[in-house]
Amino acid sequence: MTTEVINLSHVWAKYNKNPILEDINLTIYEGDFVGLIGPNGGGKTTLFKVLLGLMKPYQGTVQILGNAVSKGRRYIGYVPQLVELDREFPISVAEVVRMGRLGKRRLLQRYNAKDEMIVNRTLEQVGMLELRNKTIAELSGGQRQRVYIARALASEPRILLLDEPTASVDPQRQTSIYELLKELNQLITIIMISHDIGAISAYVKTVGCLNHRLFFHGDPPLSKEAIEQTYQCPVDLIAHGVSHRVLSDHDCPLHYHE
Repeated sequence: MTTEVINLSHVWAKYNKNPILEDINLTIYEGDFVGLIGPNGGGKTTLFKVLLGLMKPYQGTVQILGNAVSKGRRYIGYVPQLVELDREFPISVAEVVRMGRLGKRRLLQRYNAKDEMIVNRTLEQVGMLELRNKTIAELSGGQRQRVYIARALASEPRILLLDEPTASVDPQRQTSIYELLKELNQLITIIMISHDIGAISAYVKTVGCLNHRLFFHGDPPLSKEAIEQTYQCPVDLIAHGVSHRVLSDHDCPLHYHE
């Protein structure tokens, strides 16, 4: 029987008095690769904050591997959309990944041989082991993203959350990130926020369309009707490889990704 790793039941969350998540019901099983799409402000990042315990819903329940968020979040690794690291600061690839081990030790406890083994293992998983002694400033955008994924993996999570993992990556190298995630999905459950409809259709196993309310679909590819239901306006999809534009019509706000 497949293990249930995340369950949200009738979850509502708000900023100030404005509801952002409205009656969210979602069950994710071990080994899934979920893609979340939706317009800006539709609640995708808010959903991640709820799962990470950074925002508490005012209604509904959230369970992670059968635990409340306060206990279950230790099973989650997170790669935010923007990682604020000074590229001029002389920090090595290995040191960045080692940060992922901080939650596995007591305050001021030194890193040990197990930590170094896990750092090397995760760097090997993302294809960056040979560059472990390079500084972050020496890496390309795609290489830095692989390092940040390795840092999340170093916490030994069972669930990996990624918020726009290719947003700062050169388009020619985006495919390699998606291929990496596809390989990692053999070992870990993944939930990915993305505006890249091509990647959602090509790589994920299940799709969630979130615009305050969640429409969860069993299998990609997404239909034009499902996307229009989410963005609440007509859209034209123009595809070249894995690059897509989502263009609105008439009075709808513009949603663009390339």
